[in-house]
Amino acid sequence: MYGFGGPVTRAWCLDSMHVTHFFITHGLPLLFVVVMLESFGIPLPGETALIAFGVLASEGHYSIVSVIAVAAAGAIIGDNLGYWLLGRLGGRALFRRWGWLQRYSDRILPRAEKLMQRHGGKTVFFGRFVAVLRVGAAAVAGLAHMNWWKFLFWNATGGIVWATTVGLAAYYGGRAVADAIQRYGLYAAGVIVVGLVLGWFVLHRVKKRVEDSL
Repeated sequence: MYGFGGPVTRAWCLDSMHVTHFFITHGLPLLFVVVMLESFGIPLPGETALIAFGVLASEGHYSIVSVIAVAAAGAIIGDNLGYWLLGRLGGRALFRRWGWLQRYSDRILPRAEKLMQRHGGKTVFFGRFVAVLRVGAAAVAGLAHMNWWKFLFWNATGGIVWATTVGLAAYYGGRAVADAIQRYGLYAAGVIVVGLVLGWFVLHRVKKRVEDSL
């Protein structure tokens, strides 16, 4: 039998248990490393790891505050490494090493510089919620010589907001809400934040009316 309770179900449960055990065993340093490397420029599932640890925190394995803090730290440090090593210090030297890269950079870098001059802060902040930009935005900012203090402000703000939004969504809403953020990015995060604000507003009004009626 391959239905509920059969070999397929047992195998899925076993795999799920193995994944959970792996995350619990390796702890928050694993979350930090994965998020940091993704932010640096290596395409790893940093957001998926944050979601997994947020769910584990809801099950009592970790403090959600610790999960958010570790993820935000990994995002900020990784982005800054990407900004300096892949962008500002190493990127242009690498382009000059090979002719075809030099020609490519001559076409792309002026556009990147204009983008960062006009929308650098927004690109770095909102890029944290978009998978492709989450991997490459820091390096592009470095290549475009975006002011580091400006980059650091928007990078830190985006990292903290991203870690808090996704972490709390996974913690309170479970896998379904967190997966929606992973699939639809900033749009889902915005809807969830608006929903939470409206919910708080409604509860506050109801509480006030009840207090006034007493």
